[in-house]
Amino acid sequence: MAVFVLDRHKKPIMPCSEKRARRLLESGRAKAHKVIPFTIRIVDREIETCMLQKIAIKLDPGSKYTGIAVVRESEVTNLKTGEMQQCSDVIKLIELEHRGRQISEKLTARRQMRRRRRSQLRYRAPRFLNRGNKQKGWLAPSLQHRVDTTMSWVQRLCNLVPVKQLTQELVRFDMQKIANPEISGVEYQQGTLLGYELREYLLEKWQRKCAYCDAKDVPLQIEHIHPKAKGGTNKVNNLTLACQRCNQKKGAVDIKKFLSKDAPRLSRILTTTTKSLKDASAVNSIRWALFNGLKKIGLAVNAGSGGLTKYNRSRLGIPKTHALDAICVGKVDVITDWLQPTLLVKATGRGQYKRTLLNMYGFPRGYLTRNKCIKGFQTGDMVKAVVPSGKNIGVYIGRVAIRKVGSFDIKTSLGLVQSISHKYCIRIQCADGYGYLTRDGNVDCIPASTHSIAIYSETI
Repeated sequence: MAVFVLDRHKKPIMPCSEKRARRLLESGRAKAHKVIPFTIRIVDREIETCMLQKIAIKLDPGSKYTGIAVVRESEVTNLKTGEMQQCSDVIKLIELEHRGRQISEKLTARRQMRRRRRSQLRYRAPRFLNRGNKQKGWLAPSLQHRVDTTMSWVQRLCNLVPVKQLTQELVRFDMQKIANPEISGVEYQQGTLLGYELREYLLEKWQRKCAYCDAKDVPLQIEHIHPKAKGGTNKVNNLTLACQRCNQKKGAVDIKKFLSKDAPRLSRILTTTTKSLKDASAVNSIRWALFNGLKKIGLAVNAGSGGLTKYNRSRLGIPKTHALDAICVGKVDVITDWLQPTLLVKATGRGQYKRTLLNMYGFPRGYLTRNKCIKGFQTGDMVKAVVPSGKNIGVYIGRVAIRKVGSFDIKTSLGLVQSISHKYCIRIQCADGYGYLTRDGNVDCIPASTHSIAIYSETI
């Protein structure tokens, strides 16, 4: 894995190997600047004395994950044909996991609790037409989060590597084609319910009987196959008919669990449903917002299609992952050094503004401390604790959860260690709203800090 390097004025220069970084740290010519991504700062060199090569950041945006690849681009000569080819030498692979779904669920819960509280205040004036006008280009918070986190990591990498170019996969999904691959012509203007009412369509589709118990000649209710409480939609392919008894019994239970003892019925119902198009819709919504945001950085921005990415990946025999897809974005003829660990980055947030704990009805049941920083630490900081005695004697490295009394919990790769005094803790890296793991081929994911700290643990 490559190590990012800064000059004495904290300006990015060309990355180096782990072996060279270790030697620079041991000789005193460099200091550890950042743990994740691991970055060193050379104390006796300036950017004017360094030779810089062409570095590019490639992006493969997605709804749940975004692949990011930092590559060194150059032109090489094909020995067989004599033609010049575009070569990408991989420096860093990153897979960014978004939290758009969690944001959507929290906003829904907040909205429901507000409505519940307002319903108790009979004297409150009704709220109408006071939401204001949305600006052009407005995105829902769960979608804006995807753009913001991706832009944040692009800017962060630009501060660590001398980037000259950005490349984004500008893909657009045909959602009707996904649901029905044979659709064409005027069928795009005709919905599923053409010639039907919704209830009549469901009665015809499910043969006027309960989908779960085959009951006939009883009042049937419209039921969501995938519960709305767990992300289901009102799409007609997610609706079925159920008698009152089955509808109440199923509730918000997942259909796979509800029909775990009736596999044939489960398979028959699932074959009538189609894959959710939420992810495709999210990518369609954010693609231009992300592209326009990248152009504001001031670097050259290129775009590649999804078909070109798949063609490059298939031609070069590269497995399909989000990070490896990012390497194949845009024009590329040769890819080298792509067999390396991937840094998994998960957006966890920076805590919450509210300091009140709510019950299931949205009313206060407790309060949190007003101070997010205790004894110089805050929850999410990466720390190294050296405990000299007691039942927790040893050295621990991981994320800290603070307490007001100064006795902290540390989550390490081996589990949770409780009641560690703040006196034994040294902060390695401040909480930045992300969690980190490293995936190396078929090896299970390990904390990303384990390998980085091993390089310079004696310097901490």
